[in-house]
Amino acid sequence: MIATINGTLVETTPLQAIIEVHGMGYAVHVPVTTTEKLPAVGQAVTLYTLPVYREDEHTLYGFHSREERECFRLLIQKVSGIGPRIALSLLSKMSAATLKSAIANADTTLLAKCPGIGKKTAERLVVELRDTLVSATLSSLSKQPLLSSGGTPLSTEPTTVKDAVQALVILGYKLADADKAVRHALSDLGLQTTTEALIRKALG
Repeated sequence: MIATINGTLVETTPLQAIIEVHGMGYAVHVPVTTTEKLPAVGQAVTLYTLPVYREDEHTLYGFHSREERECFRLLIQKVSGIGPRIALSLLSKMSAATLKSAIANADTTLLAKCPGIGKKTAERLVVELRDTLVSATLSSLSKQPLLSSGGTPLSTEPTTVKDAVQALVILGYKLADADKAVRHALSDLGLQTTTEALIRKALG
């Protein structure tokens, strides 16, 4: 699999970048959120890529960050009815962080505003990806200490609470809102609950 491409940007449109590598020009399909971060033509560029192979074509998709690429991969592999075109449209309309937050919070109104996404597709996105996003967030929690809203480490909190709060922050919550949601969930579930249960309860 082609995981990255590193070369010279020779041409760009809102949804495509031509990158020259050792004399060969690669057409890479990109979302607008990546186009906005591309350097000037003639400059070096690196994109995180995902090739999609179909019977009639082989297409290379590129993204500014690993997070965007993984969101794209989840969309086309985990959600029925979502192909590369619609996935690219979603990531052109909003950042990966906003998309993950919208799915985690079941914000179907925001999701349905994207071209090609109606209410039913937005609901399917939430149903089919919400649990996957929670699990992925749990596995990618940073080891850096999370600060409380007052700027002090949450070192005195139970690990389950700290991890649940941090997971919600990664999913796009403000720290104060994440802390409040997790504490409400903790009061309902009790101290013996798991981090994953806290996150799911906090997400409502």
